[in-house]
Amino acid sequence: MSEQTIYGFHAVESLLQHEPERLLEIWFLEGRQDKRTESILSLLSQHGIRHHKARREQLDELAGSSNHQGVVANCRAASVRNENFLNVLLDSLNVPPFLLVLDGIQDPHNLGACLRTADAAGVHAVIAPKDNAVSLNATVRKVACGAAETVPFVSVTNLARCLRNLKEQGVWLIGTAGEAEQPVYDQDLKGPLALVMGAEGKGMRRLTRETCDGLIYIPMQGSVESLNVSVATGVCLYEALRQRS
Repeated sequence: MSEQTIYGFHAVESLLQHEPERLLEIWFLEGRQDKRTESILSLLSQHGIRHHKARREQLDELAGSSNHQGVVANCRAASVRNENFLNVLLDSLNVPPFLLVLDGIQDPHNLGACLRTADAAGVHAVIAPKDNAVSLNATVRKVACGAAETVPFVSVTNLARCLRNLKEQGVWLIGTAGEAEQPVYDQDLKGPLALVMGAEGKGMRRLTRETCDGLIYIPMQGSVESLNVSVATGVCLYEALRQRS
């Protein structure tokens, strides 16, 4: 099985709590002694996972980044979730599905922020295309603050086909677009729902837009024309959550 590196306290601690069997080895910044470090060390001792002390420059090299907060872990790569997983998930739910579709997000910081908000809003799964989109790398996991380990991330080879399959199972597809005529606050977001967000700059691709059952926009009162995709995702998910509550 392939391996990957993760870093940051939230990402490492979340993996320890949810999938400790994936962790192989952890490095801590030498000389760091605080409650967060002690909390992780306590969990490590319970699972018998090796840990080491390392200098900052060693951690920088291990993480490929200086933004590791003093903890870096080597772990088994998570299994890739695909459409088969999604079908099983939909069959297992006893409440209307609440899904987030990201059509080609490129920036790992945006994907991480979207996952974090999806977790907070109670989204059942996040769906994204396998190609021409960022994957669940170490930066995504750190920005997600543990949400990458709690929200199923489904990577699909053909997003348009996946969306058509969702429609056949009764899921309503609502896309976001600046040219839409209906504001998000006027759209019914209750019931089986997949909220579709476009990529940075380009928005949704043509086939994705044509597959949607409806389009919505976020009202803008100032001089800027659009919001960052992770911010727009938060606005829409929480309007959906408000209605679904």
